[in-house]
Amino acid sequence: MSESVFGKLTAFLSDLEQSGISYDLAHHRDEAIMVKVAVPGQRWEIEFFDDESVEIERFISNGEICGEEMLGELFARYAEPERDSSALPQELVTADIA
Repeated sequence: MSESVFGKLTAFLSDLEQSGISYDLAHHRDEAIMVKVAVPGQRWEIEFFDDESVEIERFISNGEICGEEMLGELFARYAEPERDSSALPQELVTADIA
């Protein structure tokens, strides 16, 4: 990461801290550092790249609050397909039953 990008990133983190906005850092791409910011009703993903570019993606809530019943939808939509248990070692198959 170039020094100017590093300076831009650290200045942004200082601004967040001075503003009382909490954040997390992540590293999902070799050439970038991501700053994850959660504020009421929104989540921001800000990535600082080696080439000095910055990408921002915002996820905005519609304000709808759901109940526990939505957990089933989470798993139904996004869980990885089950593995074929015949391909697993026997101790793992029996451990799942217990």
